[in-house]
Amino acid sequence: GQRREGEEHHSLETFTFYLSEPLSKERVEAFSDGVYAIVATLLILDICEDNVPDPREVEEKFHGSLLEALSEYGPNYLAYFGSFVTIGLLWFVHHSLFLYVTKATRLMGLLNILSLAFIGGLPLAYQLTSEFAEKSHNEIEAIQVSCVITFFASIFQFAIWTTALLNEEETLHAFARYGGKEHAFMFAKLALYPCVSLGAFFLTCLLSEFSTTIFHLMQIVIPFAFLALRIFVRISLTAIKSVMSLSRRKVVLLEEEEACLSPNETLS
Repeated sequence: GQRREGEEHHSLETFTFYLSEPLSKERVEAFSDGVYAIVATLLILDICEDNVPDPREVEEKFHGSLLEALSEYGPNYLAYFGSFVTIGLLWFVHHSLFLYVTKATRLMGLLNILSLAFIGGLPLAYQLTSEFAEKSHNEIEAIQVSCVITFFASIFQFAIWTTALLNEEETLHAFARYGGKEHAFMFAKLALYPCVSLGAFFLTCLLSEFSTTIFHLMQIVIPFAFLALRIFVRISLTAIKSVMSLSRRKVVLLEEEEACLSPNETLS
């Protein structure tokens, strides 16, 4: 049958504003925490499966020294800890982001799912970087794939923040909105992983001999970069506020001096 004009207009309006409709924030957080927990568990299972020395090999090859046997798996353990730290920090950033969000939208939920899709690829990144431990073309490509996975996992988190800022009065707390006390630090924190992973990708293209060192340095340095970033943002904001307060004091002093002058002195 034919539809009425009012029904057609209503269906078109619903489709147009579909992505801006509200979504349960609690369900988004619960689903995200479940994905992060499963990914971390898979990473632990991967490291425990093929990176435990055999007792006979320890006795025969390493003369009963377990530490020497474990040192042979050092690159794999380093890749594991780097991947686990990456998962933990991305979860921490995700937690901080939704701590400031008051209401989620369907577009934010879609971007969150895309971010989680690449989060789920971090165990793959670990397998690639641990399997191709020797210096080769395959190792460079494995590290570049890991950088790409980390980049997209973090850039979609940044996209969630950008989407929230477009309608900040409804989606963000007042102290996290544009110009709020936490806005600058949140912006810098969300931009850290995309910038560092993209920089590591291009560095591995230019300095292929040091690709492994660059990648592991990226994973180790970023936790300290978060702390340094917090301090840097606080110092920068304090410096800006002090400069603005000094300029305001100068304006106030000039106004007071003009008020104290006589009318003839003011005209002259």
